[in-house]
Amino acid sequence: MPRHYYIWTIGCQMNKADSVYLAASLEAAGLSAVNRADDADIIILNSCVVRQSAEQKVINKLTALRYYKKKRPEVNIILTGCLAGANQEVLREKFPYVGLFLKPQDWKIWQQWLEEQGLVPDNSTVVLPAGQHDVTAYVPIIKGCNNFCAYCIVPYRRGREESRSPAEIWQQVMGLVSRGVKEVTLLGQNVDSYGHDLSTQTDLADLLAELQQIDGLSRIRFLTSHPKDMSLKLIDAVAHLDKVCECISLPMQAGDDDILKVMRRGYTMEQYIKLVEAIRHAIPGVALSTDVIVGFPGETEEHYRNTYRILEELKFDTVHVAAYSVRQETMASRLDDNIPQEEKIYRLHQVEELQEKIAAEINACMQGKEVEILVEGKVRGKWFGRTRTDKLVFLKSENCRIGQLINVRIDSTSPWSLQGILQGLSCTVGE
Repeated sequence: MPRHYYIWTIGCQMNKADSVYLAASLEAAGLSAVNRADDADIIILNSCVVRQSAEQKVINKLTALRYYKKKRPEVNIILTGCLAGANQEVLREKFPYVGLFLKPQDWKIWQQWLEEQGLVPDNSTVVLPAGQHDVTAYVPIIKGCNNFCAYCIVPYRRGREESRSPAEIWQQVMGLVSRGVKEVTLLGQNVDSYGHDLSTQTDLADLLAELQQIDGLSRIRFLTSHPKDMSLKLIDAVAHLDKVCECISLPMQAGDDDILKVMRRGYTMEQYIKLVEAIRHAIPGVALSTDVIVGFPGETEEHYRNTYRILEELKFDTVHVAAYSVRQETMASRLDDNIPQEEKIYRLHQVEELQEKIAAEINACMQGKEVEILVEGKVRGKWFGRTRTDKLVFLKSENCRIGQLINVRIDSTSPWSLQGILQGLSCTVGE
């Protein structure tokens, strides 16, 4: 019977959450984790195919595992994540030594496979892997996506939107809190669409209000929002529910209406700017992050400059910028990828330089202020944690413990993190 497992994960927070679940279920069935595939009886690759470079990494890993299977035929190799959501017949032909191709979050098939292997986990303990004492955790609440943005492969690999029931989410969060988790991040490819497919009338704002009532839970976050689906009701919930953090991810992708239309984003820049204004009016001090793609097919210098100008004006706390790369099967793959790679990289670096300057200015305003952080761990002799607005803070102290909420006075800043001095405890939670 298998005794050890190894999981390799690449990609988004949803993949990370899925890997935690897979690990917890294996440990509930009596297996333990190892740090090398060589030592494992079960090897799981959790894949990402959002970009070609990520998919190639997965292919390289899969190809290398042929050696492990030849050397040890009893090893179970499993592929999950977005690559496993593709044509499985083609995958089976190309990688015949892979024993299971598990579509993302297909837990019914996973349970069946475990039973076939004689592994029956105690599902009441499937929350976190044994020995893992994280104080933050990801909780998927909706999978799939109904928005077929031209550049995105996710709907083709993860399918249409499917919400989990509020009761199931409540039970998972309660289990996490019982294991010491203080902060949860609710996940979805389009988290704002949560609940629209359920028989009971509910939405993300309602779910936040329910989770707010859980004793021992200190903070709630959610990722990722779609500008066309964010409601005023949700904004109001963030503004008035004290456990919901003042931090919102709102992917813009481009700052020009022509490009947004080709991308099939479903909003104009005027609508996007009005939404940002509404959020900042309702939630003073809110931190906003966004995503931007440069070099999309047909993006002229003027189109790009419009995006750059919007980033200058709106001043986001964080900008995740990527140079466009073709993904087969998407609508954009049929467009002429007419922007030279050198120009894409040039635009990407310009945005990165701009955002570094903006982030430095925003963070400098926190100099001397007192903030609350949740202590997550220790690295190189310093404790670290994040503010409610997702700012990373480091400090030296002999009085901290993982899981504590502490007050810190910021005494130095940079574009990427803050340094602070302990002022006191907000409450006495922790290990």
